[in-house]
Amino acid sequence: MRLLIVEDEKRLATSLARGLTAEGFVVEVVHDGATGLSRASGHGYDLIILDVMLPGMNGYRVCAALRAAGDETPILMLTAKDGEYDEAEGLDTGADDYLTKPFSYVVLVARIRALLRRRTRGAAPSITLGDLTVDPAARRVFRGDEEVELTAKEFAVLEHLASNAGRVVSKAQIMEAVWDFAYDGDPNIVEVYVSALRRKLDVPFGRRSITTVRGSGYRLGREGGA
Repeated sequence: MRLLIVEDEKRLATSLARGLTAEGFVVEVVHDGATGLSRASGHGYDLIILDVMLPGMNGYRVCAALRAAGDETPILMLTAKDGEYDEAEGLDTGADDYLTKPFSYVVLVARIRALLRRRTRGAAPSITLGDLTVDPAARRVFRGDEEVELTAKEFAVLEHLASNAGRVVSKAQIMEAVWDFAYDGDPNIVEVYVSALRRKLDVPFGRRSITTVRGSGYRLGREGGA
């Protein structure tokens, strides 16, 4: 597996590259956003570790540019910031996961492996709920004939809800299924993703597919909000 690290803290970048190489990954490192975007474009990486605060071109802009170009390589963002709005900004630009500095190296490796597993593992048959179609094999989502673009993590949350359509799914269940054991952050991150799904799946189509069951979790309707 080939990884690209885009990180301007050279000591951290070198440490990560050394550790991940020992884990069996092929690792390349660059230290600014423009170079990171150039290297990431068309070089066939399996995953990109992308710092937010980069000289010249920040990580949000790099991520947004890659997604606009149709590049679906998993992106794990690193940042010294915290707070759900910073996290939401990274997710809205298309990042698949988010890790706040300082972080545990063990957690970083677990997050990387989780993202790579989701990219390569076999998927279940398509799920149809009213006019909402979730296709795990192709990782595509449709409202009627219109495709809805989701990040990998948004898709994983939706897939779990769709697989349990009509049933209430707790935040803990979503985190266990989507973030695996490694996530050590705020469980309210689930709310950020559910809000993103509502903005993309419901608002433009006049639907209300995901309801909040106070104190229990979330439920995706069997009819997909149609």
